[in-house]
Parts: sequence; C-alpha cells; structure tokens
Amino acid sequence: MPSSLDQAAALPGVGASHRVGAIAAAGAIGTIIEWYDFLIYGTAAALVFNTLFFPNVDPRIGMLAALGSFAVGFLARPVGGVIFGHFGDRLGRKSMLMLTMIGMGGATALIGLLPTYGQIGIWAPVLLVALRVVQGIALGGEWGGASLMVLEHAPAHRRGFYGSLVQVGFPIGLVSASAVFSLVTLLPDASFKAWGWRIPFLVSVALVVVGVFVRARLPETPVFQDVKSRGRIVASPFIEMVLRNPRNFLVAIGLKISEVSWVYMLTVFVVVYATTKLGLAKSLMLNAISLGALIELVTIPLFGHLADRIGRRPLYFLGVAFTILFAFPLFWLLDMQTPGVILVTIAVALNLGHGLMFAPESTYFPELFGAHVRYTGASFGFQAAAAIGGGFAPVIAAALAAYLGGTAGVSIMLILLALITLVATLFARETKDDPLT
Repeated sequence: MPSSLDQAAALPGVGASHRVGAIAAAGAIGTIIEWYDFLIYGTAAALVFNTLFFPNVDPRIGMLAALGSFAVGFLARPVGGVIFGHFGDRLGRKSMLMLTMIGMGGATALIGLLPTYGQIGIWAPVLLVALRVVQGIALGGEWGGASLMVLEHAPAHRRGFYGSLVQVGFPIGLVSASAVFSLVTLLPDASFKAWGWRIPFLVSVALVVVGVFVRARLPETPVFQDVKSRGRIVASPFIEMVLRNPRNFLVAIGLKISEVSWVYMLTVFVVVYATTKLGLAKSLMLNAISLGALIELVTIPLFGHLADRIGRRPLYFLGVAFTILFAFPLFWLLDMQTPGVILVTIAVALNLGHGLMFAPESTYFPELFGAHVRYTGASFGFQAAAAIGGGFAPVIAAALAAYLGGTAGVSIMLILLALITLVATLFARETKDDPLT
C-alpha cells in the first residue's frame, strides 16, 4: 500500500507544475547568490589578494598563499554540510536555507570592508581567512538544502530536470562574479587595488536581501513533513548515514571529485596561469569563463532532462571520458594565446568537463540516501569531495606547474581524478526510477 510519501513524490496538488517551477526558481535564486558570494573570492584571490593581503613574501609564494586562503573555504564546506545537514534532517529544510544565506551574505560583505595588510598588518590575512571559513560553512549547508527543497517537491519522472535548475545557480553566479570583476578591472590599476575590488563583495548585501525575501515564502517539503509525522527523525543523522550508507557516501565523494577539480582548475588556476605565465589579459580570461557559464544556462537543464530520459550514470561516463581526453589539449590550446581559440576552449571545457556531471548532482546525490539522513548524506558527500578536489586542486596545480616548469603534471593530475570518478560511477547504482522513500 503506497505511503503518504509515495503519494507526495507523485505530487498530486502539491506537485502542480507551476508550483514546482516557482519552488525551483526560488531555490535557484538562493544558489545564485550563494555561488556569487563564494566565487568572487576565487577571482579576487587570483587577481589581487596576493598583493593586498600577502605582500611581504616572494610573488610565487604570495600567489600560493592567496590560493591557499581560497582553499580554506573548501575545507570548511564539509563542516557546514554536517552542521546544517544535522539540523536540516531534524528540524526541516527551509529554516537552514535562511541561515546559510544570511551567514554567507554577512561574511562576504565584511570581506569587502576588510582593511588590507598595509593598514592592519598580519590581522588582515587572519580576518580574511576567518571570513572565508564562514563562507565555506554557509555554502556547505546551502547546496544540500536547496537541492532537497526542489527534489522533494518535484514529480518523480522530472526530478533530474527540476534538480538541474538548482545547479543553474552556479553558472549564473559565476557569470555574475566574472562580469562584476570584468567591470571593476576596467578601472585604473591603482583604483582597482585601492577600492575597486571591494565593490563585488559589497553588492552581496542587496542580493541577500532579495534572496531572504524569496526564500521566506517557500513551504517545507512534503517528504520531510512525512518523515516527521511518522516519527522517523533520528538523533544523529551523520552517524546514521555513515553506519548505514558508507558505500553511498564514498560513491558520492568519488562522483564529485573530477567535476569539482575540473571547474576550479578552469576558473582559478587557468586564470592565474594565463595571466601570469602567458601574459594574457585578465578581461579575456574572465570573458571566456563568462561565455562558458552562459552556455551552461542551456546545457545544464538539457543534461538534467537527459538524466530523466537515460539515467544519471551515463552522464558521468561521458563527462569522465571527455576530461581524460581533453586534459592535455586544454593547455595546448591555451598556449596558442589566440583569443578566439581560448574562448572556445574554455567554453567547451566548462560545459563538457563540468556541466555533464554537475547537472544531475542535485538530484543524484540526495537520491542515494534515505529521507531521514538525506540532507546530511548529500551535503557531506558533495562538500567533502569539493574540499578535496576543488580546494586543493588549484593549489597543487600551481605547485606542480612551478616545480615542473610546465602543465604536463597538471594534466596528469586531472586524468587521475577523472579515473576516481570513473570507479565511483561503476560502483554507483542508477536511481532514476527509485522512489524517494
């Protein structure tokens, strides 16, 4: 006999397409703001933080330090996944989404107000890193909550598509971050370093006000309401998830690790490499990233639709194959230093090395876990992989390129990470037709 949760999954009444669309839009708006806040730090780390917050060291060490402060945010993301996942599985999805947005917005605005090393000395990088940790914790809880809010309202046969709309928040946030930085980099260099770099961070205040207003109107998910009504809330979702779903947890990490490494290589390390080693204009690289992200506004929902038609796993096989085949040509094409080639290269690399695997994640990861530990399981698996692959990949790549004097080691690293995702995909189960119970 079908439970109320099975009925909720089919969304009679609750799942009217217009209402699901509105919930997906609200989820996407929040993730746009969260990703914008998180990603502008990466751009600033690549362009300006090394001189403003780590100036009294060798330029190469200063760049590594700036990228290291970027990586700290990734290390904090699993912590946020556990904290907000715990309360999201116990108290509900909606309340956690409000807290994560306020935390992210506050930390981002404060970064924009920070004095530099020249003004307060060592406290400048200390406070910068501390605020980056707050950003990471907030994002660690944001993604899982937004994904579940949409997934647990969506019709069973369209979960992949509606879930992918949450993922669209990343390219829009990326475009927004790159576009704002493209504008402020048009300022004279002295003005950019003095105050221009602060503008993207301060813009976050207005965005968060809009996001909080939109999210305050979201209903709690029928899936969580059913879990609560049946008394299935557990005391420690994290322990329950680790003990009962260790395989799915490890699979989730493996599925994420190639995609997240790839995208942050493109958006952080490649920007550093192209602007310092190749002498290319900052605006060219930011425009290339923006172009690729704009195309993802179309390809991510398309890949989400395909995930409903052919399943989640085939998209990972395709993404891994592309990453392995393109790891060396990526840098060969960049080394040509031809603007048109660079624009196309970054756009293709972003959509096929990232978008193919990123699109189904907000659906696939939660589907791997039971409803009573879903927030914790999906968030921690996603964020643990992000910490390993996204946080450290640009730093390791910079070190490899400096030590070896080229990018061959970086390409090999990307291939090895892709092979980890390949193994995880082989061990993963297909969830396209699974119920959310």
